[in-house]
Amino acid sequence: MTPPAGPAPEAQAAPTARPTPRLMPRRPAPAPTPPSPEALNPGASDAQEASDPQATSAPATEQPAPPAPAAEVPPDLDFDKLYAARLLAARARPYLASALFALHVVPSRHVPTMAVDPYWRCYAAPAFVASTPVEELASVWVHEVSHLLRDHLGRGEKYAREHDEHGPAERLRRNIAADCEINDDAFGHGLPVPKGAVTAHRFGIPHGLLMEEYLEKIRLGPFTERFKWLDCGSALDGHGRAWDLGPGGSWKLSPHERDAVRFRVAEGIKGRPGDVPEGWRRWAEEAFHPPQPWRQLLGAAVRAAAAGGGTGGDYSYGRPGRRSSSVPGAVLPSLRRTPPRVCVIVDTSGSVSDAELGSALLEIAAISAAVGGRRDLVGVLACDAAADAVRPLTAAHDIALIGGGGTDLREGFHRALRSRPSPDVIVALTDGQTPWPSHAPPCRSVIGLFRRPPRINEDNPEYRPDAPPDWARVVTIG
Repeated sequence: MTPPAGPAPEAQAAPTARPTPRLMPRRPAPAPTPPSPEALNPGASDAQEASDPQATSAPATEQPAPPAPAAEVPPDLDFDKLYAARLLAARARPYLASALFALHVVPSRHVPTMAVDPYWRCYAAPAFVASTPVEELASVWVHEVSHLLRDHLGRGEKYAREHDEHGPAERLRRNIAADCEINDDAFGHGLPVPKGAVTAHRFGIPHGLLMEEYLEKIRLGPFTERFKWLDCGSALDGHGRAWDLGPGGSWKLSPHERDAVRFRVAEGIKGRPGDVPEGWRRWAEEAFHPPQPWRQLLGAAVRAAAAGGGTGGDYSYGRPGRRSSSVPGAVLPSLRRTPPRVCVIVDTSGSVSDAELGSALLEIAAISAAVGGRRDLVGVLACDAAADAVRPLTAAHDIALIGGGGTDLREGFHRALRSRPSPDVIVALTDGQTPWPSHAPPCRSVIGLFRRPPRINEDNPEYRPDAPPDWARVVTIG
Protein backbone atom coordinates (compact mmCIF):
# COMPACT_ATOMS: atom_id res chain seq x y z
CA MET A 1 0.00 0.00 0.00
CA THR A 2 0.99 3.35 -0.65
CA PRO A 3 1.38 5.44 2.42
CA PRO A 4 -1.10 8.25 2.71
CA ALA A 5 -0.02 11.49 1.32
CA GLY A 6 1.25 13.92 3.86
CA PRO A 7 3.41 16.91 4.10
CA ALA A 8 7.03 16.51 3.34
CA PRO A 9 9.44 16.80 6.21
CA GLU A 10 10.73 20.13 4.89
CA ALA A 11 7.19 21.55 4.71
CA GLN A 12 6.43 20.46 8.24
CA ALA A 13 9.56 22.21 9.47
CA ALA A 14 8.62 25.54 7.80
CA PRO A 15 6.31 27.50 10.11
CA THR A 16 4.93 29.76 7.34
CA ALA A 17 3.82 27.02 4.92
CA ARG A 18 0.17 26.74 5.91
CA PRO A 19 -2.18 24.76 3.63
CA THR A 20 -4.98 26.73 2.06
CA PRO A 21 -8.43 25.74 3.44
CA ARG A 22 -10.54 23.92 0.94
CA LEU A 23 -14.00 24.74 2.31
CA MET A 24 -14.28 28.57 2.40
CA PRO A 25 -16.72 29.55 -0.34
CA ARG A 26 -17.44 32.99 1.12
CA ARG A 27 -13.81 34.23 0.85
CA PRO A 28 -12.12 32.97 -2.31
CA ALA A 29 -8.41 33.46 -2.33
CA PRO A 30 -7.49 36.73 -4.18
CA ALA A 31 -4.33 37.27 -6.15
CA PRO A 32 -2.54 39.83 -4.03
CA THR A 33 0.85 41.38 -4.79
CA PRO A 34 3.58 39.09 -3.58
CA PRO A 35 4.88 40.19 -0.23
CA SER A 36 8.22 41.91 -0.10
CA PRO A 37 11.30 39.99 0.99
CA GLU A 38 11.48 42.11 4.14
CA ALA A 39 7.97 41.01 5.14
CA LEU A 40 8.79 37.35 4.58
CA ASN A 41 12.19 37.64 6.18
CA PRO A 42 12.42 40.51 8.67
CA GLY A 43 16.05 39.79 9.36
CA ALA A 44 17.09 40.26 5.76
CA SER A 45 16.99 44.07 5.94
CA ASP A 46 19.19 44.04 9.02
CA ALA A 47 21.65 41.82 7.25
CA GLN A 48 21.65 44.10 4.21
CA GLU A 49 22.29 47.21 6.36
CA ALA A 50 25.14 45.42 8.02
CA SER A 51 26.67 44.54 4.65
CA ASP A 52 26.16 48.08 3.12
CA PRO A 53 28.33 50.69 4.86
CA GLN A 54 26.58 53.62 3.05
CA ALA A 55 23.22 52.48 4.37
CA THR A 56 24.49 52.35 7.95
CA SER A 57 26.20 55.74 7.70
CA ALA A 58 22.91 57.64 7.17
CA PRO A 59 20.07 57.56 9.69
CA ALA A 60 16.65 56.48 8.60
CA THR A 61 15.22 60.08 8.98
CA GLU A 62 17.81 61.84 6.73
CA GLN A 63 16.29 64.30 4.08
CA PRO A 64 17.42 64.64 0.40
CA ALA A 65 20.44 66.82 -0.34
CA PRO A 66 19.67 70.59 -0.69
CA PRO A 67 19.68 72.15 -4.24
CA ALA A 68 22.68 73.93 -5.69
CA PRO A 69 23.33 77.46 -4.41
CA ALA A 70 21.63 80.39 -6.24
CA ALA A 71 24.94 81.68 -7.58
CA GLU A 72 25.25 78.71 -9.91
CA VAL A 73 21.67 78.71 -11.24
CA PRO A 74 20.29 82.19 -12.13
CA PRO A 75 17.02 82.98 -10.37
CA ASP A 76 13.77 83.54 -12.21
CA LEU A 77 13.13 87.01 -13.61
CA ASP A 78 12.00 89.50 -10.98
CA PHE A 79 9.03 90.96 -12.83
CA ASP A 80 8.04 93.16 -9.89
CA LYS A 81 11.42 94.89 -9.90
CA LEU A 82 11.47 95.23 -13.69
CA TYR A 83 7.95 96.67 -13.82
CA ALA A 84 8.74 99.07 -10.97
CA ALA A 85 11.69 100.31 -13.01
CA ARG A 86 9.44 100.80 -16.04
CA LEU A 87 6.99 102.82 -13.96
CA LEU A 88 9.88 104.97 -12.72
CA ALA A 89 11.01 105.52 -16.31
CA ALA A 90 7.47 106.55 -17.33
CA ARG A 91 7.34 109.07 -14.50
CA ALA A 92 10.71 110.52 -15.43
CA ARG A 93 9.90 110.59 -19.19
CA PRO A 94 6.08 110.80 -19.40
CA TYR A 95 6.15 111.46 -23.15
CA LEU A 96 7.63 107.96 -23.62
CA ALA A 97 5.03 106.19 -21.47
CA SER A 98 3.02 104.88 -24.45
CA ALA A 99 6.11 103.25 -25.92
CA LEU A 100 7.39 101.89 -22.61
CA PHE A 101 4.14 100.10 -21.81
CA ALA A 102 3.82 98.80 -25.39
CA LEU A 103 6.88 96.60 -24.89
CA HIS A 104 6.28 92.98 -23.89
CA VAL A 105 8.85 91.49 -21.52
CA VAL A 106 10.35 88.09 -22.39
CA PRO A 107 12.76 86.55 -19.84
CA SER A 108 15.86 84.94 -21.32
CA ARG A 109 19.14 83.72 -19.86
CA HIS A 110 20.83 84.04 -23.26
CA VAL A 111 20.61 87.83 -23.54
CA PRO A 112 23.60 89.63 -21.93
CA THR A 113 21.57 92.42 -20.28
CA MET A 114 18.41 93.72 -21.99
CA ALA A 115 17.63 93.82 -25.70
CA VAL A 116 14.75 94.53 -28.09
CA ASP A 117 13.66 93.08 -31.41
CA PRO A 118 11.83 94.77 -34.31
CA TYR A 119 8.49 93.45 -33.04
CA TRP A 120 8.64 95.42 -29.78
CA ARG A 121 9.61 92.58 -27.49
CA CYS A 122 12.02 93.36 -24.67
CA TYR A 123 14.27 90.48 -23.58
CA ALA A 124 15.67 90.67 -20.06
CA ALA A 125 18.30 88.54 -18.33
CA PRO A 126 17.23 87.48 -14.81
CA ALA A 127 20.77 87.82 -13.43
CA PHE A 128 21.13 91.33 -14.87
CA VAL A 129 17.80 92.48 -13.43
CA ALA A 130 18.69 91.02 -10.02
CA SER A 131 22.07 92.77 -9.87
CA THR A 132 21.03 96.18 -11.22
CA PRO A 133 19.40 98.91 -9.08
CA VAL A 134 15.88 99.95 -9.96
CA GLU A 135 16.97 103.46 -10.93
CA GLU A 136 19.51 102.16 -13.46
CA LEU A 137 16.96 99.67 -14.81
CA ALA A 138 14.68 102.64 -15.51
CA SER A 139 17.46 104.22 -17.56
CA VAL A 140 17.92 100.97 -19.48
CA TRP A 141 14.19 100.90 -20.23
CA VAL A 142 14.40 104.37 -21.79
CA HIS A 143 17.53 103.40 -23.70
CA GLU A 144 16.05 100.24 -25.24
CA VAL A 145 12.74 101.78 -26.29
CA SER A 146 14.64 104.66 -27.92
CA HIS A 147 16.17 102.22 -30.41
CA LEU A 148 12.69 101.33 -31.62
CA LEU A 149 11.29 104.85 -31.70
CA ARG A 150 14.26 106.29 -33.60
CA ASP A 151 14.12 103.47 -36.17
CA HIS A 152 17.77 102.50 -35.84
CA LEU A 153 17.01 99.33 -37.79
CA GLY A 154 15.82 101.13 -40.91
CA ARG A 155 18.48 103.83 -40.70
CA GLY A 156 21.23 101.30 -40.04
CA GLU A 157 20.23 99.13 -43.00
CA LYS A 158 20.18 102.18 -45.26
CA TYR A 159 23.65 103.20 -44.10
CA ALA A 160 24.92 99.64 -44.62
CA ARG A 161 23.60 99.55 -48.19
CA GLU A 162 25.08 102.92 -49.07
CA HIS A 163 28.51 102.09 -47.63
CA ASP A 164 28.52 98.32 -48.25
CA GLU A 165 29.17 97.47 -44.59
CA HIS A 166 27.47 94.26 -43.56
CA GLY A 167 29.91 92.32 -41.34
CA PRO A 168 29.51 91.63 -37.62
CA ALA A 169 32.15 94.22 -36.77
CA GLU A 170 30.22 96.86 -38.72
CA ARG A 171 27.03 95.88 -36.91
CA LEU A 172 28.83 96.44 -33.62
CA ARG A 173 29.96 99.86 -34.85
CA ARG A 174 26.38 100.79 -35.72
CA ASN A 175 25.28 99.66 -32.26
CA ILE A 176 27.90 101.90 -30.67
CA ALA A 177 26.88 104.87 -32.82
CA ALA A 178 23.19 104.33 -32.04
CA ASP A 179 23.95 104.18 -28.31
CA CYS A 180 25.90 107.43 -28.53
CA GLU A 181 22.93 109.14 -30.20
CA ILE A 182 20.50 107.92 -27.54
CA ASN A 183 22.69 108.47 -24.50
CA ASP A 184 23.36 112.10 -25.39
CA ASP A 185 20.08 113.15 -23.76
CA ALA A 186 18.60 109.97 -22.26
CA PHE A 187 19.82 110.42 -18.70
CA GLY A 188 19.51 113.05 -16.00
CA HIS A 189 16.37 114.48 -14.39
CA GLY A 190 15.71 111.36 -12.35
CA LEU A 191 17.49 108.79 -14.50
CA PRO A 192 21.11 107.96 -13.59
CA VAL A 193 23.74 106.91 -16.10
CA PRO A 194 23.90 103.09 -16.07
CA LYS A 195 27.20 101.39 -15.41
CA GLY A 196 29.16 100.92 -18.63
CA ALA A 197 26.92 103.15 -20.75
CA VAL A 198 28.39 104.00 -24.17
CA THR A 199 28.64 107.76 -24.64
CA ALA A 200 30.32 110.08 -27.13
CA HIS A 201 32.51 111.43 -24.34
CA ARG A 202 34.26 108.05 -24.01
CA PHE A 203 35.30 108.32 -27.67
CA GLY A 204 36.31 111.97 -27.45
CA ILE A 205 33.58 112.98 -29.93
CA PRO A 206 31.31 116.03 -29.62
CA HIS A 207 27.85 115.01 -28.49
CA GLY A 208 24.54 115.95 -30.05
CA LEU A 209 25.10 114.13 -33.35
CA LEU A 210 22.97 111.61 -35.18
CA MET A 211 23.85 107.93 -35.56
CA GLU A 212 24.94 108.50 -39.16
CA GLU A 213 27.26 111.32 -38.08
CA TYR A 214 28.75 109.22 -35.29
CA LEU A 215 29.42 106.43 -37.78
CA GLU A 216 31.61 108.81 -39.77
CA LYS A 217 33.75 109.48 -36.67
CA ILE A 218 33.89 106.05 -34.98
CA ARG A 219 36.36 103.57 -36.43
CA LEU A 220 37.04 99.97 -35.51
CA GLY A 221 40.15 99.39 -33.45
CA PRO A 222 41.49 98.25 -30.09
CA PHE A 223 39.29 100.73 -28.26
CA THR A 224 36.05 99.52 -29.83
CA GLU A 225 37.03 95.89 -29.16
CA ARG A 226 36.27 96.38 -25.48
CA PHE A 227 32.61 96.91 -26.41
CA LYS A 228 32.21 93.52 -28.10
CA TRP A 229 29.84 92.51 -25.30
CA LEU A 230 27.42 95.21 -26.44
CA ASP A 231 24.26 93.81 -28.03
CA CYS A 232 20.97 95.71 -27.91
CA GLY A 233 19.23 93.11 -30.03
CA SER A 234 17.97 92.56 -33.55
CA ALA A 235 16.17 95.92 -33.48
CA LEU A 236 19.56 97.40 -34.42
CA ASP A 237 20.51 95.32 -37.47
CA GLY A 238 17.71 92.84 -38.23
CA HIS A 239 19.88 89.76 -37.60
CA GLY A 240 18.14 87.19 -35.41
CA ARG A 241 19.56 86.33 -32.02
CA ALA A 242 19.48 83.10 -30.03
CA TRP A 243 16.87 84.57 -27.70
CA ASP A 244 14.60 86.03 -30.41
CA LEU A 245 11.07 84.68 -30.83
CA GLY A 246 11.11 85.80 -34.45
CA PRO A 247 8.26 87.02 -36.66
CA GLY A 248 6.16 83.93 -35.89
CA GLY A 249 6.40 84.29 -32.12
CA SER A 250 3.80 85.63 -29.72
CA TRP A 251 3.44 89.10 -28.23
CA LYS A 252 4.46 91.07 -31.31
CA LEU A 253 3.14 94.40 -32.57
CA SER A 254 1.94 94.76 -36.13
CA PRO A 255 3.35 97.54 -38.34
CA HIS A 256 0.17 99.59 -37.82
CA GLU A 257 0.42 99.22 -34.05
CA ARG A 258 4.06 100.33 -34.10
CA ASP A 259 3.18 103.42 -36.12
CA ALA A 260 0.36 104.20 -33.69
CA VAL A 261 2.76 104.04 -30.76
CA ARG A 262 5.21 106.37 -32.52
CA PHE A 263 2.38 108.77 -33.32
CA ARG A 264 1.25 108.92 -29.67
CA VAL A 265 4.80 109.55 -28.51
CA ALA A 266 5.30 112.30 -31.12
CA GLU A 267 2.05 113.95 -30.07
CA GLY A 268 3.11 113.79 -26.43
CA ILE A 269 6.42 115.46 -27.22
CA LYS A 270 4.73 118.25 -29.19
CA GLY A 271 2.30 118.81 -26.31
CA ARG A 272 5.09 119.60 -23.82
CA PRO A 273 8.06 120.91 -25.84
CA GLY A 274 9.58 122.78 -22.90
CA ASP A 275 10.30 119.57 -20.98
CA VAL A 276 11.72 117.54 -23.88
CA PRO A 277 15.40 117.39 -24.94
CA GLU A 278 16.36 118.78 -28.32
CA GLY A 279 17.01 115.34 -29.79
CA TRP A 280 13.48 114.16 -29.05
CA ARG A 281 11.93 117.39 -30.36
CA ARG A 282 13.83 116.91 -33.59
CA TRP A 283 12.64 113.31 -33.78
CA ALA A 284 8.99 114.33 -33.22
CA GLU A 285 9.18 116.84 -36.07
CA GLU A 286 10.57 114.23 -38.45
CA ALA A 287 8.62 111.19 -37.19
CA PHE A 288 5.79 111.56 -39.70
CA HIS A 289 7.27 114.38 -41.79
CA PRO A 290 10.63 112.95 -42.83
CA PRO A 291 13.13 115.41 -44.32
CA GLN A 292 12.86 115.67 -48.06
CA PRO A 293 15.45 116.73 -50.64
CA TRP A 294 13.74 120.10 -50.97
CA ARG A 295 16.40 121.59 -53.25
CA GLN A 296 15.84 118.80 -55.75
CA LEU A 297 12.09 119.15 -55.31
CA LEU A 298 12.20 122.90 -55.85
CA GLY A 299 14.40 122.54 -58.93
CA ALA A 300 12.13 119.82 -60.30
CA ALA A 301 9.06 121.99 -59.70
CA VAL A 302 10.65 124.90 -61.54
CA ARG A 303 11.71 122.68 -64.46
CA ALA A 304 8.27 121.08 -64.64
CA ALA A 305 6.61 124.50 -64.65
CA ALA A 306 8.99 125.77 -67.32
CA ALA A 307 8.42 122.70 -69.49
CA GLY A 308 4.64 122.88 -69.24
CA GLY A 309 2.44 123.65 -72.17
CA GLY A 310 2.31 127.29 -73.18
CA THR A 311 5.65 128.28 -71.66
CA GLY A 312 8.81 129.25 -73.49
CA GLY A 313 7.31 128.85 -76.99
CA ASP A 314 6.39 131.35 -79.75
CA TYR A 315 6.18 131.61 -83.51
CA SER A 316 9.20 133.02 -85.31
CA TYR A 317 10.05 133.87 -88.93
CA GLY A 318 13.75 133.29 -88.22
CA ARG A 319 13.27 129.78 -89.52
CA PRO A 320 10.40 129.19 -91.97
CA GLY A 321 7.92 126.56 -91.12
CA ARG A 322 7.93 123.23 -92.90
CA ARG A 323 4.43 123.84 -94.22
CA SER A 324 5.56 126.86 -96.26
CA SER A 325 6.09 124.59 -99.27
CA SER A 326 2.40 123.79 -99.34
CA VAL A 327 1.48 127.47 -99.73
CA PRO A 328 3.32 128.89 -102.76
CA GLY A 329 4.32 132.52 -102.43
CA ALA A 330 3.88 132.62 -98.64
CA VAL A 331 6.31 132.19 -95.77
CA LEU A 332 4.85 130.63 -92.70
CA PRO A 333 6.46 131.04 -89.26
CA SER A 334 7.68 128.09 -87.23
CA LEU A 335 7.06 127.42 -83.56
CA ARG A 336 10.34 127.89 -81.75
CA ARG A 337 10.90 126.96 -78.15
CA THR A 338 12.92 129.48 -76.15
CA PRO A 339 14.23 129.12 -72.58
CA PRO A 340 11.54 130.18 -70.11
CA ARG A 341 11.79 133.38 -68.13
CA VAL A 342 11.53 133.04 -64.36
CA CYS A 343 10.68 135.78 -61.86
CA VAL A 344 11.60 135.05 -58.23
CA ILE A 345 9.63 136.92 -55.55
CA VAL A 346 11.54 137.02 -52.26
CA ASP A 347 9.60 137.77 -49.08
CA THR A 348 11.70 140.39 -47.25
CA SER A 349 9.21 141.20 -44.50
CA GLY A 350 10.18 141.43 -40.85
CA SER A 351 8.92 137.90 -40.15
CA VAL A 352 11.61 136.38 -42.41
CA SER A 353 14.94 135.81 -40.65
CA ASP A 354 18.37 136.57 -42.05
CA ALA A 355 19.10 132.85 -42.28
CA GLU A 356 16.02 132.36 -44.42
CA LEU A 357 17.03 135.25 -46.67
CA GLY A 358 20.45 133.67 -47.06
CA SER A 359 18.75 130.42 -48.00
CA ALA A 360 16.67 132.34 -50.55
CA LEU A 361 19.84 133.60 -52.23
CA LEU A 362 21.08 130.03 -52.58
CA GLU A 363 17.77 128.97 -54.04
CA ILE A 364 17.89 131.76 -56.61
CA ALA A 365 21.22 130.43 -57.84
CA ALA A 366 19.77 126.89 -57.96
CA ILE A 367 16.76 128.17 -59.93
CA SER A 368 19.02 129.71 -62.54
CA ALA A 369 20.76 126.35 -62.91
CA ALA A 370 17.37 124.64 -63.31
CA VAL A 371 16.60 126.75 -66.42
CA GLY A 372 19.89 126.06 -68.12
CA GLY A 373 22.16 128.54 -66.33
CA ARG A 374 20.80 131.57 -68.21
CA ARG A 375 21.03 134.29 -65.56
CA ASP A 376 19.63 136.84 -67.98
CA LEU A 377 16.36 134.92 -67.97
CA VAL A 378 15.95 135.10 -64.19
CA GLY A 379 14.59 138.21 -62.48
CA VAL A 380 14.47 138.91 -58.75
CA LEU A 381 11.84 140.98 -56.97
CA ALA A 382 11.99 141.89 -53.26
CA CYS A 383 8.61 142.32 -51.62
CA ASP A 384 7.26 143.06 -48.16
CA ALA A 385 4.12 145.21 -47.98
CA ALA A 386 5.25 146.86 -51.22
CA ALA A 387 7.02 145.40 -54.22
CA ASP A 388 10.37 146.56 -55.57
CA ALA A 389 11.27 146.58 -59.25
CA VAL A 390 12.21 143.36 -61.00
CA ARG A 391 15.98 143.25 -61.33
CA PRO A 392 17.90 140.85 -63.58
CA LEU A 393 20.08 138.26 -61.93
CA THR A 394 23.79 138.79 -62.45
CA ALA A 395 25.32 137.20 -59.36
CA ALA A 396 23.65 135.93 -56.21
CA HIS A 397 25.79 138.13 -53.96
CA ASP A 398 24.80 141.28 -55.87
CA ILE A 399 21.09 140.92 -55.11
CA ALA A 400 19.74 143.64 -52.83
CA LEU A 401 17.00 142.20 -50.61
CA ILE A 402 15.50 145.24 -48.94
CA GLY A 403 12.35 145.43 -46.86
CA GLY A 404 11.51 144.63 -43.27
CA GLY A 405 7.88 145.75 -43.01
CA GLY A 406 4.64 143.83 -43.35
CA THR A 407 3.88 141.16 -45.92
CA ASP A 408 1.60 141.28 -48.96
CA LEU A 409 2.77 139.07 -51.79
CA ARG A 410 -0.20 140.12 -53.87
CA GLU A 411 1.80 143.24 -54.69
CA GLY A 412 4.74 141.06 -55.70
CA PHE A 413 2.66 138.94 -58.07
CA HIS A 414 1.10 142.06 -59.58
CA ARG A 415 4.51 143.69 -60.19
CA ALA A 416 5.98 140.47 -61.63
CA LEU A 417 3.16 140.08 -64.15
CA ARG A 418 3.55 143.70 -65.29
CA SER A 419 7.27 143.28 -66.03
CA ARG A 420 8.43 143.04 -69.64
CA PRO A 421 9.10 140.58 -71.02
CA SER A 422 6.48 138.78 -68.95
CA PRO A 423 7.63 135.73 -66.99
CA ASP A 424 6.75 132.16 -67.85
CA VAL A 425 7.19 130.97 -64.27
CA ILE A 426 6.83 132.82 -60.94
CA VAL A 427 8.60 131.43 -57.90
CA ALA A 428 7.70 132.92 -54.48
CA LEU A 429 10.02 132.27 -51.51
CA THR A 430 8.15 133.15 -48.30
CA ASP A 431 7.29 132.09 -44.76
CA GLY A 432 3.60 131.97 -45.67
CA GLN A 433 2.51 134.85 -43.39
CA THR A 434 0.85 136.71 -46.25
CA PRO A 435 -2.40 137.08 -48.19
CA TRP A 436 -2.43 135.45 -51.60
CA PRO A 437 -3.89 136.53 -54.94
CA SER A 438 -7.52 135.52 -55.30
CA HIS A 439 -7.05 134.36 -58.91
CA ALA A 440 -4.38 132.20 -60.50
CA PRO A 441 -1.86 134.16 -62.59
CA PRO A 442 -1.63 133.41 -66.32
CA CYS A 443 1.71 131.63 -65.84
CA ARG A 444 2.97 128.65 -63.83
CA SER A 445 3.59 129.31 -60.13
CA VAL A 446 5.79 127.62 -57.53
CA ILE A 447 5.78 128.56 -53.82
CA GLY A 448 8.75 127.73 -51.59
CA LEU A 449 7.71 127.81 -47.92
CA PHE A 450 10.36 128.21 -45.23
CA ARG A 451 9.88 125.47 -42.63
CA ARG A 452 9.12 126.81 -39.18
CA PRO A 453 7.04 125.82 -36.14
CA PRO A 454 3.60 127.39 -35.79
CA ARG A 455 3.62 130.75 -34.05
CA ILE A 456 0.97 132.65 -32.13
CA ASN A 457 0.52 136.36 -32.66
CA GLU A 458 0.31 137.85 -29.17
CA ASP A 459 -1.51 140.92 -30.49
CA ASN A 460 -4.06 138.76 -32.31
CA PRO A 461 -4.08 135.18 -30.93
CA GLU A 462 -6.94 134.22 -33.25
CA TYR A 463 -4.95 135.04 -36.39
CA ARG A 464 -4.11 132.13 -38.66
CA PRO A 465 -2.25 132.70 -41.94
CA ASP A 466 -3.95 131.74 -45.16
CA ALA A 467 -2.94 128.43 -46.68
CA PRO A 468 -1.06 128.53 -49.99
CA PRO A 469 -3.43 128.56 -52.97
CA ASP A 470 -4.28 125.38 -54.83
CA TRP A 471 -3.16 126.76 -58.18
CA ALA A 472 0.52 126.80 -57.10
CA ARG A 473 3.00 123.98 -56.59
CA VAL A 474 4.16 124.15 -52.95
CA VAL A 475 7.59 122.94 -51.77
CA THR A 476 8.68 123.15 -48.13
CA ILE A 477 12.20 124.55 -47.81
CA GLY A 478 14.54 123.53 -44.99
